[in-house]
Amino acid sequence: MEIPKYLMGDNSDYPDAIFIIRTEFPRFIINLENDEVEWLEEFDQHDQKELETETENFINEATAFYDKEVALYEE
Repeated sequence: MEIPKYLMGDNSDYPDAIFIIRTEFPRFIINLENDEVEWLEEFDQHDQKELETETENFINEATAFYDKEVALYEE
């Protein structure tokens, strides 16, 4: 089974949160309510440099995924 690159998640302890989980490297969970990112990886210096330039793209991808999924629910 192939796991999708992005998943949506929720938790009753955080009723206003909108969690998007990235399952591919670099794995993270973002709360779209406040754009808080929790990285699920440990990074070396090379990875950290790449993250500095790519983090905005990852957030944009996660947001686009959420928008697409919500649009499908609304149909």
